Amino acid sequence: MTEVALSNSDGQLQAIIERIEFVNNEIKEKQEDRKEIYLEAKSSGLDVAAIRAVVRMRAEDPQKREERETQIDIYLKSLGMFR
Repeated sequence: MTEVALSNSDGQLQAIIERIEFVNNEIKEKQEDRKEIYLEAKSSGLDVAAIRAVVRMRAEDPQKREERETQIDIYLKSLGMFR
């Protein structure tokens, strides 16, 4: 590589790393925000584990969620537990 190519490459590399660091900081801030929301829910007497489960379920593809719920129902019935 030539000096010019290395120089441009170094600048691009630095820019990419700085962008990644910026996004990582944003993610950390959002994680703190989420933590505060869960603490608020808990202090309001809500079940945080149930809220987390609902959030996960809502993020799933509806068809895959339905398939998983059907499988869970089959397992519960086979164990004598009903839902």
